[in-house]
Amino acid sequence: MTCPLSDNTEKDSGSAPVVTASETTPMMAQFLEIKRAHPDCLLFYRMGDFYEMFLDDAVAAARALDIVLTKRGKHEGEDIPMCGVPVQNHQSYLLRLIRRGFRVAICEQMEDPAEARKRGSGAKGLVKRGVVRIVTPGTLTEDTLLDARTHNYLAALTETARDAGLAWLDLSTGEVMVQPLRPGLTVAAALARLDPRELLIPERLTKKSELYDLLGDWKDRLTIQPDSRFDSDNGRRRLEALYGVGTLDAFGSFTRTEIAAAGALVGYVELTQKGKVPRLEPLRRLVPGAVLEIDAATRRNLELARTLSGERQGSLLATIDRTVTGAGARNLAAWLAAPLTDITAIAARQDMVEFCLCEEALRGEVRALLVRVPDLERALSRIALGRGGPRDLAAIRDGLPRAAEARTRLGHPALAPPPPGITAIVRDLGDPGGPLTVLADRLDRALVPEPPLLARDGGFIVRGYHDALDELITLRDESRRLIAGMQARYVEATGIATLKIKHNNFLGYHIEVSPNHGDKLMSGKAREIFIHRQTMANAVRFSTAELGELERKIAEAADRALATEQSLFNDLIGEVQGRAAAIAEAAHALARLDVVAGLAELAVEARYCRPLVEDSLAFEILGGRHPVVEAALAVAPGSPSFVANDSNLAPEQRLWLLTGPNMAGKSTFLRQNALIAILAQIGSFVPADRVRLGVVDCLFSRVGAADDLARGRSTFMVEMVETAIILNQAGPRSLVILDEIGRGTATFDGLSIAWACVEHLHDAIRCRALFATHYHELTQLAAKLPALTCRTMRIREWHNEVVFLHEVAPGAADRSYGLHVARLAGLPGPVIRRAGEVLKILEAGGPGAGVARLVDDLPLFSAAARRVEAPPPPQVSVVEQALRALNPDDFSPKQALEALYRLRALL
Repeated sequence: MTCPLSDNTEKDSGSAPVVTASETTPMMAQFLEIKRAHPDCLLFYRMGDFYEMFLDDAVAAARALDIVLTKRGKHEGEDIPMCGVPVQNHQSYLLRLIRRGFRVAICEQMEDPAEARKRGSGAKGLVKRGVVRIVTPGTLTEDTLLDARTHNYLAALTETARDAGLAWLDLSTGEVMVQPLRPGLTVAAALARLDPRELLIPERLTKKSELYDLLGDWKDRLTIQPDSRFDSDNGRRRLEALYGVGTLDAFGSFTRTEIAAAGALVGYVELTQKGKVPRLEPLRRLVPGAVLEIDAATRRNLELARTLSGERQGSLLATIDRTVTGAGARNLAAWLAAPLTDITAIAARQDMVEFCLCEEALRGEVRALLVRVPDLERALSRIALGRGGPRDLAAIRDGLPRAAEARTRLGHPALAPPPPGITAIVRDLGDPGGPLTVLADRLDRALVPEPPLLARDGGFIVRGYHDALDELITLRDESRRLIAGMQARYVEATGIATLKIKHNNFLGYHIEVSPNHGDKLMSGKAREIFIHRQTMANAVRFSTAELGELERKIAEAADRALATEQSLFNDLIGEVQGRAAAIAEAAHALARLDVVAGLAELAVEARYCRPLVEDSLAFEILGGRHPVVEAALAVAPGSPSFVANDSNLAPEQRLWLLTGPNMAGKSTFLRQNALIAILAQIGSFVPADRVRLGVVDCLFSRVGAADDLARGRSTFMVEMVETAIILNQAGPRSLVILDEIGRGTATFDGLSIAWACVEHLHDAIRCRALFATHYHELTQLAAKLPALTCRTMRIREWHNEVVFLHEVAPGAADRSYGLHVARLAGLPGPVIRRAGEVLKILEAGGPGAGVARLVDDLPLFSAAARRVEAPPPPQVSVVEQALRALNPDDFSPKQALEALYRLRALL
């Protein structure tokens, strides 16, 4: 979409500047000057009702947005490319540009065009413009640009030779935190937990190849800043100024790298918001070891927040999410991203969930109430940035009474004594009749039920709230009625039924008739009344002295009414900002209440139990189920119910070696144990009959396989890199899940790697682990490793078919049943038969000796192929013929015994 051009000389009404080769117009000079100050941004240059883009910006934007690229005038002898988007719905275009990696500088008109015209012609009459905001992926605040159920983190990372510091904030909610990191792989794990939309790093880190390679998954989100922005002394002063304190000691103890990262964040916000910094929460520190560490590969393999295809649907988060507010959904996602390791904090969350679970009536009332709660956090943030509108005030108005109602319901004397967590929620929701109640009452008296989006549109103050405003609105509306009456009189006087009185930004109020009637108003006595203003192809426009006088009165009344509304709006904004801390506390309390009530609802719906989380090395699950698979089976017509399984990784059997055929459920069993541990440590109930869990400090999972072609890594290389991370970082309190280690290379290479990994897990790391494999030879390690126990997936063979029971049982599988799975997958019959023949030859040959045992897979199969190059046609043996003739259902016990002797004699 492009801006309509006008031949009018009023450049600021939306027309493009005409630039000749010999000179640059004042407007284009202004554009180029502002553009030079923001070379890395697309410049949205406000011209009337459009944001225009010129030159290279226009070319790039037109291509990204798939809009028409036009041209207007010349610059340095070349046509000026131009495109534009309407101000009214520019946010949809803005979002598309941000998602394509662009940064956008919003350049607004800083004065009314009428004021510019008073200064004179040329550059003196040019409307003043300035960039009011730089929009980047990490600094979005508008609801239309954000996912209501997901945090939008802006993060900053820096490091020294000794340590690293990470800071992050959500500009849309005001949350800000820091975390100390060990240089290296812990950085990637922390970034995977946060999933920031934009990551700031100092320029010097791009020269550290090891760390820069570690950030490979985030390179499209990096914003490289000058090293000076990460100076820790400057950062400390910036933070002290932000919070209005002389020292940060009251917030905690922070390392220099943490201060440097947090200071860089605040400086970047000031830069992009042009000095406007939102209300930020007090700086908090994530203490090392406070959360369950989960690396990026494990998060991806377990599909915690997104599936392997990148979808939310089908993930663990989507399965357990019963929240009904955006803030609650964001809070739940944060809990799931960072499970706790403090058993006291975990138990406190469980107590809240259990309270909501037991108080069924209360839970239903609270959830019905929360559905009507707007997003107070994001509305408050926009107000603090000076970007709020009447609808944000309405969100505060509508949300605070819901908070008061929730407080009343939670404090009902008929309820059981609430746990400390619920008591804290009640406290944070505010005092009955306190300042928040007074504020909500004032907003309710001031605002119309459905206010407009922008304050400049007016019409958001309810009649009866302010007497002076009511008088101005009455005068304005009465004048507009007079316009309608004037039009009726002009129609009667001229006899032109199609005569209309219209309004536009350039001419103001004017009379418009068709060209056929234009001459009538420009001749005779009519010309003494009607003043010709403009002739166009399809209309002729006029004015009158009477219309001009009435327009002046209307404009004065409308302007004074709008100015009064703006003044009242600013008063209301100031009152909200004065109560911002209390509003934020209430918003956070409502979000927590939404999470625990949703988890209680989940526990009831899906039959989850409360796990016992303790400070031990226990890992005992009775009747455990995979939450996502179980939920999928529950909604699939005709699907069987999920088969529950037990697991017990007690210290004396902390390493389980799991064998069994493909499709028997090994990967599901592995994942469900990891997911149960995660759910337990976020404070949720879990899909099992009974759980006793010693806190896990690190969780590692290597399940599945995929290439990483962008980094030149094969499937096997990816497998080995992920396995190396696990073996280098896991400790005694870790939970490790490994599936099919070594399958991506030659048979004996893979078996050797898997064998060594099992020994290392058992002897060196000594952690709780589940190790699934098709290498049946590994089961021999049970005789050597005392804490290793063998488990297998049960199957049943029936009429030459394999039935997968999805049950875990003691013991080991004797074979993998790969041909049965291949048949189920639809491999052609000849291929299945040929594979069976080759398998028989290989099994009949038995293990070789010496060098033959080191032969790789390909030569091995080549030898097998030579041995079966010309197989004889299959012959039916005498024993098989006799077997086919038997009908066991007709036998008595004696006849069955006699038949068995006859078969043995034939053999």
